[in-house]
Amino acid sequence: MSFGYCISEARKKAGLSLKALANRVEKDDGSVMSPQFLHDIEIGRRNPPTDHRLDQLANELNLSREYLQFLAGAYPEDLQDLSPRPDPEQVEAAFQAFREVIKGQAQRS
Repeated sequence: MSFGYCISEARKKAGLSLKALANRVEKDDGSVMSPQFLHDIEIGRRNPPTDHRLDQLANELNLSREYLQFLAGAYPEDLQDLSPRPDPEQVEAAFQAFREVIKGQAQRS
């Protein structure tokens, strides 16, 4: 499932139009997102939004921020600024554990 498809399906499930959802999501400057911009995200013409708008989409659509970050190909902000940086082996082990959980869950479904 792509990021845009997830947003589109969650928006429809919530009974929101493009315009209604776009009006609930503010850009960094305080203005609202345009329905066309949201449409472009949903069809994959634009990249997933920044953390600020991603948080708002998660809240408005009752979705997990972490799940949206996963679909966006990003990882949580608290992990981006780790100091000291983890060793490559730690990162590899964490991703391997993540794969095992996700693949194990998919096999049980």
